[in-house]
Amino acid sequence: MMQFHIENILGYPVTTSTKDTCINQIFSWIKSGKKGSYFVCVNPHSLETARKDSFFEKALKHADLIVPDGMGMVIASKILGGSIHDRVTGMDIFIELNRIMNSTSGFKIFFLGSTEKNLNQIKNKMRCEFQNLIISGTYSPPFKPEFSHEENNAMIDAINQANPDILWVGMTAPKQEKWIYQNKDKLNVKFIGAIGAVFDFYAGTVKRSSPLFQKYGLEWLPRLLREPRRLWYRNFVSGPKFLVRVILCRLRRK
Repeated sequence: MMQFHIENILGYPVTTSTKDTCINQIFSWIKSGKKGSYFVCVNPHSLETARKDSFFEKALKHADLIVPDGMGMVIASKILGGSIHDRVTGMDIFIELNRIMNSTSGFKIFFLGSTEKNLNQIKNKMRCEFQNLIISGTYSPPFKPEFSHEENNAMIDAINQANPDILWVGMTAPKQEKWIYQNKDKLNVKFIGAIGAVFDFYAGTVKRSSPLFQKYGLEWLPRLLREPRRLWYRNFVSGPKFLVRVILCRLRRK
């Protein structure tokens, strides 16, 4: 059961809690030993994508924690009279949770997703920055829209044999959220985080926008300029469509 203050944004229970509150609650879940809890990050593009993908919608709505990772979510909350004042990003959760776990030795982590090259860079960086954490395993799945039964079982077996406390999944949305929702009950893991591009950011293969752009909610702009072909749709189609739906929702409430 979710233990956060939440507000309804177009049918999704998005947390209004601060980054620190989210991280402390996740850490308490890990320490409790309960298995299968997971969190997802939502933004206007993911919620628009979920309109056409019912399984993705289910995976988002059944998460134990939904964080507003996107300035569009903050704007939507303001339009709807809510109380989300800041983004809570996947990178925020990843770095701060690792930092807390690092202060107590013995926690085990598994990375699922990305390439072997990226995973090796992540392992090397983690060993320097979080020396008390144990990297119990990594797995680079095939780059394909859907996994075969054998491929899926191989991933599950690798994770369960490593017996990690936390599983970080970086396979991009909606693939990662759907995979977590479909397989969480088969995994011997206390907590699962769907963090997508964080793998690339942390490995250093994709440069994150400067803190100044992050501060003013413009992190998307440098990324759009670097990858216009991949990102134009989410910024110029999904974003506006989402905000129109939010405005209509506010008008209906009135």
